[in-house]
Amino acid sequence: MSLRHAVLGLLAEGSASGYDLMKVFDISLANVWPATQSQLYGELGKLADAGLITVTAEGARGRKEYAITEAGRAELHHWMTEVEPSHAGRSDLLLRVFFLGGLDPEEARAYFRRQAELARANHESLERIRPAVEAGGDNLSVYGRIALEWGLRFTTTQQEWAEWAEQQIR
Repeated sequence: MSLRHAVLGLLAEGSASGYDLMKVFDISLANVWPATQSQLYGELGKLADAGLITVTAEGARGRKEYAITEAGRAELHHWMTEVEPSHAGRSDLLLRVFFLGGLDPEEARAYFRRQAELARANHESLERIRPAVEAGGDNLSVYGRIALEWGLRFTTTQQEWAEWAEQQIR
């Protein structure tokens, strides 16, 4: 996924300003694809230059509202239906696991305890946003609930794995 497609997806749901988009990122997409304000605004400029979005209104202090164009919808559709998601990724967490044998066993166990704590904290963070996600009936809320469920299940699995792994070290 790219920031480009995240922005196009949000604008496919309706026109929005950069500020509005940043708020949506903060409460939903940041859990799967974080972006900073400068990255978001930079991407809005690139999308506008490429003709994938257009400025539909300008307000005070340079506030701009953006809408997706037909070319933007076509790009989003292409990405959604014809580009396979990347399932292969790097994991510095697992890379470290391969080399834990070089540590004292207690240090290795502490590493897994820390990973379990982080997974538990991430799970709790997702649980805190559940009410906001479940409150809406729009597309972002419906599919956001599905993404949230993946996150909850994933963090549960991470925690269980780390607790199991800690017990494997003698």
